[in-house]
Amino acid sequence: MLNNNRLLSVALVLFGVTFCLIYPLAMLWPSGWAWHEGSPVSSHYFMMIVGIYATLGIFMICAAKNPTGNRSLIWFVIWSSIVHAGVMGLQALGNGMHRGHLTGDVPALLIVAAVLALLMRRVDMYIK
Repeated sequence: MLNNNRLLSVALVLFGVTFCLIYPLAMLWPSGWAWHEGSPVSSHYFMMIVGIYATLGIFMICAAKNPTGNRSLIWFVIWSSIVHAGVMGLQALGNGMHRGHLTGDVPALLIVAAVLALLMRRVDMYIK
């Protein structure tokens, strides 16, 4: 179980740091990470999302110290990432201007969900 926790901890830190870097990602690759024209700061909605994801990223990094004690937070990250990717994917399919998200944040969120779910199932298997 120690090895499973270690892998989960590494994933939480890596994904948590990435969640904290949504703003710079939008600056480097706007078509894959931002939902509006112009500077990321010009959208109140985008800045709200940046704040939410940065906060979640910090909590993920903190959860890496004790993944089994933070299972509900980790499952929230998994399921909210799936829902967010699903909504964004449908919106990107419906609006050609946002198709870049199908190769940017949509697959990134699905990767986060898949990796964390796989590692959490392995950890949960040992807990029971």
